[in-house]
Amino acid sequence: MTTANTTARGIASVADRRMLGPDAQVDAKALVLEPGKWGRHDPFLLLAEDWFSTVGFDWHPHRGQETVSLVLEGELEHRDNRGGHGVLGEGDVQWMTAGSGLFHAEKAHEGKPVHMLQLWINLPAAHKMDEPRYQDLRGTAVPVRREEGVEARVFSGRSGDVTGPAVNVVPITMVDATLSSDAAFTQEVPGDQNGFVYVLTGSGRFGPDAVPATAGQVVHLAPSTGTDTADELRVAADGEGLRFVLWTGRPVREPVQAYGPFVMNTRSEIAQAVEDVQSGRFGAIPED
Repeated sequence: MTTANTTARGIASVADRRMLGPDAQVDAKALVLEPGKWGRHDPFLLLAEDWFSTVGFDWHPHRGQETVSLVLEGELEHRDNRGGHGVLGEGDVQWMTAGSGLFHAEKAHEGKPVHMLQLWINLPAAHKMDEPRYQDLRGTAVPVRREEGVEARVFSGRSGDVTGPAVNVVPITMVDATLSSDAAFTQEVPGDQNGFVYVLTGSGRFGPDAVPATAGQVVHLAPSTGTDTADELRVAADGEGLRFVLWTGRPVREPVQAYGPFVMNTRSEIAQAVEDVQSGRFGAIPED
């Protein structure tokens, strides 16, 4: 049941992730949110699930978006061409604001297998050329919302009375929740935000109509109403329990031009990004 001043957020659809198999960088890849559906997922651009060990993502540039990487298994080593370097473990998140641009690399630490999710978030035109920054959010250090049968790590936004540490450009909620057998969980969803849930393990039922979803499926919430009212998303775990990640965000509602690792508003801005890389304005790639 919803509280007096909220309404239940419905479910628009449930879809399977699309497995793509191996490529030159990864042992296996899946697309959870397909790129190109900019209006439907706004402010989210894509969500990829990757398994890799020997290769990973060698030096590459980014401009105009944020990338949010959640390590599900193993250890992820990252470095950039501004001196940044670190290792993320299971349950850790890196929130990278690419902004005006930088080179970075993401590889399996010491060549051991790693399993990760990476979400791309659009930046508004006014912030696409912001100074790049990292936020390394350790899963063991972020605040946790605990209720009977529920443990929800709050990386960004709010869940219940718990507020996450991430600093946002676009308002984003990110909650990594684990529910024991038959437990229930209710998450507030701002009425002006779009969102989705990705089921990692187990199965459960979502929304007022108890729509079923299981591991490897993405649950798309009904679209934002565009108001500042609060909705509630109700989740109930099945007998085997449930782990999922929930993301909601305020739509940017601007044109999107994407080319590889660049996400801008116009074709001319994409051309400028390519020229800036080629002319060295993103800086040099460090020697390993």
